[in-house]
Amino acid sequence: MKKLILIAALFLGISFCFSQTKPKDTITRKAIIGFDQKGNKVSFKPETPPLIQIAGAPPANYTYFWELGDGHYSREKEPKHTYKKKGDKTVRLAVTNNYDNGKPPATRPKTVAVTELSETDYQDIASIEQHDGFLLQKNREPVPDEEIIVVMSYQNLKDYSTNGKLYLFYNDKQFKDDNFGIPEARAYENEKEKLEENYAFVDDYDKHETYLASNANAFIRNPKNIEDLENLEETLEQSKALYRNSKVFEFDSLAPKQTRNLFFTFRTTPEMIKDTSATLTIRGVFVPDRNYKNHKVKNLEMEIVTSHDPNKMSSNGFFMNYRLVRFKTLNFKTRFQNDGEGPARKIKLETDVPDIFDKSTLKIVDMYPKCEICPKNEEVNYSCLDTIVLKNQIHFTFKNIYLPGSNQKNVMEKDSTKGFVKYSLKFGKDFHKVKTKSRTAIIFDKNEPIITNYAVTRFSPGISIGVRTGYNYFPDQENPKSYFLGATISPYKSYRWYLQAELYYNYMESSSSSASDPVLTQISPPLVLSNGTVLDVAYVQKENSQKTVRNLAEVVPVSLRYNLNNYIGFGLGPQFSVALDETMENNSITRYFQPLFNNPDGPRRGEEVARDTKTEKTKTKAFEKMQSNVFADVTFGFSRIGPSLGARYLWSFENDFSHWQFYAIWKF
Repeated sequence: MKKLILIAALFLGISFCFSQTKPKDTITRKAIIGFDQKGNKVSFKPETPPLIQIAGAPPANYTYFWELGDGHYSREKEPKHTYKKKGDKTVRLAVTNNYDNGKPPATRPKTVAVTELSETDYQDIASIEQHDGFLLQKNREPVPDEEIIVVMSYQNLKDYSTNGKLYLFYNDKQFKDDNFGIPEARAYENEKEKLEENYAFVDDYDKHETYLASNANAFIRNPKNIEDLENLEETLEQSKALYRNSKVFEFDSLAPKQTRNLFFTFRTTPEMIKDTSATLTIRGVFVPDRNYKNHKVKNLEMEIVTSHDPNKMSSNGFFMNYRLVRFKTLNFKTRFQNDGEGPARKIKLETDVPDIFDKSTLKIVDMYPKCEICPKNEEVNYSCLDTIVLKNQIHFTFKNIYLPGSNQKNVMEKDSTKGFVKYSLKFGKDFHKVKTKSRTAIIFDKNEPIITNYAVTRFSPGISIGVRTGYNYFPDQENPKSYFLGATISPYKSYRWYLQAELYYNYMESSSSSASDPVLTQISPPLVLSNGTVLDVAYVQKENSQKTVRNLAEVVPVSLRYNLNNYIGFGLGPQFSVALDETMENNSITRYFQPLFNNPDGPRRGEEVARDTKTEKTKTKAFEKMQSNVFADVTFGFSRIGPSLGARYLWSFENDFSHWQFYAIWKF
């Protein structure tokens, strides 16, 4: 009975434990498009699932992007739209979950059938003349394995109808993998996609002056968003050099002052770079009239995120080339959003600045809210941005501004509650090749600070080629002579730990000899000397000499190295020696001396009367022999880049071949 009670209690305990385990939520959240239609006037209303609040973050909320099926779009939660033409309109909705732990809700497109035009209060697509007639927008920042929508808006600012072209470039070459799959394009004004054009490309184009953070770590021109850039070929060459993929569209009959929208759905790849402080771009090129080369260029910057948080810090310092970094100006951007129920009048950004940057080179590139730079040591009553440079921080303070709160009454446009500071810094005079991390504390009025993510800067490994030459000393070999010359490859100017490979040619020569004492010996058959004398007894002496010449290929597939500082470095690793050829020459000499018997003390050696010489050579085939070693070494000089001297000891797995290397190396 006791056993039954014990088993029942154990069963109940296990059941209780399982009942306390929270089931994993595998249900995909969905948002549903709802609408109320009266003729050609439609009121939209979304149905969204509950939000999953991120602990400690501002209140979670949804933002909306509606594609209304006729070339119009809206960011309102519940937009009202009057359609100008009859037909079936495919309406799409993209919902973004801010400060939310889940994924954005999925939405299915919905068809709105417009069969009558009872209302005439429709509006044309809003003018973008304030953006020079060309604009790229996105509905949210990209997250790996999610979708974003990009809108390319273009307007005819000429006084006649035009036929033109649109180019879209994506997937920056500075990133190893594609960040986007092939985008889906939706045109509402008969824009026609063309096959990718063969852009002229100049291989010796001066990338040093034209590029800024390309995959080759050279410098890329930042195209100015101005009217009528004229060198279309140059723009397309640059764009082709920067991006892996592109799309080309032609449009016709764009009326004066008319604005059109072209929509793209980009599916981000799972391989999208995981660095949430990295900035990627999409580039648009607008040719208003195909008869001319005048064009406009817009770059759409996007910060990669893991969740949709409007407060974020980013930089363009991703895999920089350390060789050219002194010529580079690094851009940083801090974004923020007022999520309060009222306006913010003062916003302070306390931003970390790593030691490798020269804070005296600070420049404000752009900001929102737009305002002047505050004068130093002077109190003002107008809107301005104050900057205070401290030892390890820079404080940006928006004073006397009005930034609405996203939960403020009558605030319909969420973008009006967002702001940013974009600034640039240059590197200091002396800094090491190390990764940096910095973040910002955002303080709205007197509220608690909001801490952003880390903005990370990284250096690409780069390639350093070295020339290495020296002398091998074999303490266990006779009369050794060994010299080598070769090359090394390693990351450029590594700070501490790094890997290095080596390949070089080694010449090795060794020799040995031996001689026996003359011994009175019976000779059979007897020797017949040149004067006719027959010699059957003689003093016989044998001498042997051996010479070995090796031509070797020495390989260090990988070694682990550590720079203690700028002047001392250590390393260890395996080394393999492969014989390209090996020649062994054996010489043997037999000397015959005539004996003298009339000596009172007995026979003695006389003069040499004959000699017998034999030479044998043996040669091994290439790669027939391989030798393994393990080494440790130390270098003195300029350990990171430039000349240095070193000593290396190699333990051989063959007898008598452990040896020292004394060498000079110069890394470039």
